[in-house]
Amino acid sequence: MIETLKSDEIVKKLGGRFKLTALIQRRLAELVDGPNQSRPLVDREGRSDLEVVIEEIRQDKITIDWDASGLESPSRKR
Repeated sequence: MIETLKSDEIVKKLGGRFKLTALIQRRLAELVDGPNQSRPLVDREGRSDLEVVIEEIRQDKITIDWDASGLESPSRKR
C-alpha cells in the first residue's frame, strides 16, 4: 500500500496530491463514521481502513465527482 502512495500514477490519476489527500480523507470518514458508516467497495483481506481506501482508488471504485466539485478533471487538461 505504501508503494502505491510513492508512485506518481495514483497522484496523476486524481490531478495532484492535495486532491488525492482530500479524497482519502473523505472516504476514510465514510468508512469509520458511526451510524452513517459505509461498507468497503473491495475485499478487506485484513487491510486497514487506509489500505482499503487506497485500493478503492487504485481500482477506480471511487474518484472525485468532477462535475459536482467544479474542478477540472486531469483528463480534460490534456
